[in-house]
Amino acid sequence: MSIKVLVAKYVASTEQVLRELAVLEDSTGISPEDAKNVVEYARAYLDDAKYYKDKGKLAVSLTSVAYCEGLLDALRLLGAVKFEWPTKAIAKKGRRS
Repeated sequence: MSIKVLVAKYVASTEQVLRELAVLEDSTGISPEDAKNVVEYARAYLDDAKYYKDKGKLAVSLTSVAYCEGLLDALRLLGAVKFEWPTKAIAKKGRRS
């Protein structure tokens, strides 16, 4: 898979997560306000990824979207947000059939 395809896949996946993500009010790991702040940092990294993709700097774009995903995964592991990566949701649906 080319870096261009990877960037497009990760950007689309992360955009979907950010649309559907829910900040949990009763998290034990981080306050909802702090979680929302970190989500905004993740959004900024996604914006950077799109900017660098448009400029043809695909390695920087991929790095930026990876940082975004890392922040989101950390929040999820702390129990501060709830979401599922699209590829995992598709895999679960396939197992139910």
